[in-house]
Amino acid sequence: MANTEQATGKWKYGVNRWIILAIIVVSVIAAGQIPPVRPYIQLPAEALTETLFTFPGTGEDFYLTNTMLATILADIVLLVLAFFVVGPALRSGKQVFKGITGVIEALVEMLHNLTESTAGKWTKAIFPIFGAITFLVLVANWMELIPGVDSIGIITHHSVEHAHHLDHDAVCTEDTLFHIGSTPVVAVGGDTACAAMVVPFVRAAATDLNFTIALAIIAFMAIQIIGVRAQGLGYFEKFLNFRALFAKPGMGIIDFVVGIFEIVSEFSKIISFSFRLFGNIFAGMVLLFVIGTLIPVAAQTGVLMLEFAVGLIQALVFGMLTMIFMAQATQSHHGDEEHH
Repeated sequence: MANTEQATGKWKYGVNRWIILAIIVVSVIAAGQIPPVRPYIQLPAEALTETLFTFPGTGEDFYLTNTMLATILADIVLLVLAFFVVGPALRSGKQVFKGITGVIEALVEMLHNLTESTAGKWTKAIFPIFGAITFLVLVANWMELIPGVDSIGIITHHSVEHAHHLDHDAVCTEDTLFHIGSTPVVAVGGDTACAAMVVPFVRAAATDLNFTIALAIIAFMAIQIIGVRAQGLGYFEKFLNFRALFAKPGMGIIDFVVGIFEIVSEFSKIISFSFRLFGNIFAGMVLLFVIGTLIPVAAQTGVLMLEFAVGLIQALVFGMLTMIFMAQATQSHHGDEEHH
């Protein structure tokens, strides 16, 4: 046993430091071969394809963007974990899990306990939505930590036109690094406009407002549905309290006006949900760009650790707020227990 621990210690402290040193050396060489270009930052997601189809009626074009691809990849990661990691582990009959299965089990158990202590008997209805949103946002947020995300992509006809539109005098270089088949792999250098030539294959999904707003609308709809399920149509009485208007002349007017404010507050959840997540992840992306450009070796490590924590916190905040608002929606406006 002692020999095993000694061997593990040698590997941990003897070999790992050489791996870290090798990564730093390779990073220095790579930064010399591929000097970082000043980043170009834009809010809209970049199109990876030409127009796939046009929406009837509105005439708006639909094309695949790099944030859509990130969302699809996040879904695939979650499905793979569910069917090929967690599923076999549960079927094995083991009582204690290790590795990534143990981490997932601990996180699921924590989320379930939080839901149970907040929503009580509605845990079974609320937890799946809480868990699904939290894990999707978590995987989508952590994608920006993967090397190549937001930096490796393609140069399209439209992106070149866009770059020249930004700065007609921009001087760009395309140094060929190697070939994949007949396709050259190039490093783009030059002014900021040159960075706009590159369309990254994958960009963190939460840096696109379309993703965060869509997720906020799903959370908003889930809150309304669980409210109606728990209280029936009486759920809407907190928004349009006509009963108080006639039952309590004078004071009923105040209750009715408060209900109007409740409507505003309810819809403002979509704005607060979407912009909180978008702002934090987009700011992190900009920070990674700036630090990576100014100090291309090692300095990004600290920012990556920060973004690891931010991605986790934002996923938990988004999911927990959804869960808490859903639990609140099951409670009667008058403070009574729901009648269903």
